[in-house]
Amino acid sequence: MEKLKAFLRRKDIEISIKRYGIDALGAMAQGLFCSLLIGTIINTLGTQFHISFLTTAVATVNDTQYTVGSLASAMSGPAMAVAIGYALHCPPLVLFSLISVGFASNALGGAGGPLAVLFVAIFAAEIGKAVSKETKIDILVTPLVTIGVGVALSAWWAPALGAAAMKVGSLIMWATDLQPFLMGVLVSVIVGVALTLPISSAAICASLGLVGLAGGAAVAGCCAQMVGFAVMSFRENRWGGLVSQGLGTSMLQMGNIVKNPRIWIAPTLTSAITGPIATCVFHLEMNGAPISSGMGTCGLVGQIGVWTGWLSPSEQALAKGAAAIVPGAMDWIGLVLICFVLPAVLCPLLNGVCRKLGWVKDGDLTLS
Repeated sequence: MEKLKAFLRRKDIEISIKRYGIDALGAMAQGLFCSLLIGTIINTLGTQFHISFLTTAVATVNDTQYTVGSLASAMSGPAMAVAIGYALHCPPLVLFSLISVGFASNALGGAGGPLAVLFVAIFAAEIGKAVSKETKIDILVTPLVTIGVGVALSAWWAPALGAAAMKVGSLIMWATDLQPFLMGVLVSVIVGVALTLPISSAAICASLGLVGLAGGAAVAGCCAQMVGFAVMSFRENRWGGLVSQGLGTSMLQMGNIVKNPRIWIAPTLTSAITGPIATCVFHLEMNGAPISSGMGTCGLVGQIGVWTGWLSPSEQALAKGAAAIVPGAMDWIGLVLICFVLPAVLCPLLNGVCRKLGWVKDGDLTLS
């Protein structure tokens, strides 16, 4: 056993929730952001602003034409796998081999491809690391083992993992359509909390294919946390904190939450309020790329996702019956209220109550 532990340490193979549930999951979301999401934004900008370079096919592969944006989107599997490998500290040959693994697992996983990529890439990466530089023909052995294991696991696991993820996502969306108030609260609170925790709400939403009303509730929850923390901590953190949390991430407050969990009450209650308002009053749907549901106001990705969903719904949204619409005044009012105005107003008010009760004190929200 001691020899095994020593071998794992030497290979930097750390079997832990942090390494796989936080580092790998967070990196996967970044990979998805830098491929599928950016590709979707490029396609939407090209279509809406009539930019011919962005709407004209620049490549044809197997009779399928690709624009600049669709080329970026098509690389989502490899991008996620390489990002996961980077988070797991893979040596170069393993990291590069994960390109093929990511393509295979994402393709075989179907609509639930991101979840399949997560599991398969982790196993392939760790096995690849284990054999890396153990032979004199490392340049052959390491890629062969990494790709062989990854593709084999993709064929074995990916279809089932993808189908399971989609069934869970479909169940959440079905329940939200059936009980928009209750599920609006639950989805908004859970995804919002996940965004602030050191895990990836974006990767969770992408893995579950969360769109529609459930996606709208998720956007509301994320915005409540980000804008809420940004505004209610303004007296401590001023403009730098406003921007870094409001357009960056509320995860910056995790250190303070550990010290005083009560600072989390106001943003969480705010998400419990804005979630059902989004689903029941404004019927806010997020029909863009599912990853946008878990991004909130980070780079305004959540809002861009709602906008692109109005104009050109994603494949996942189309599969659920979504259709392109011309947004009206109430759509825009709902988006602005849910994402910015209500969190900026409600969260400081609720936090003010917490301050009066002595639960939150000056300095509790100061970013280090």
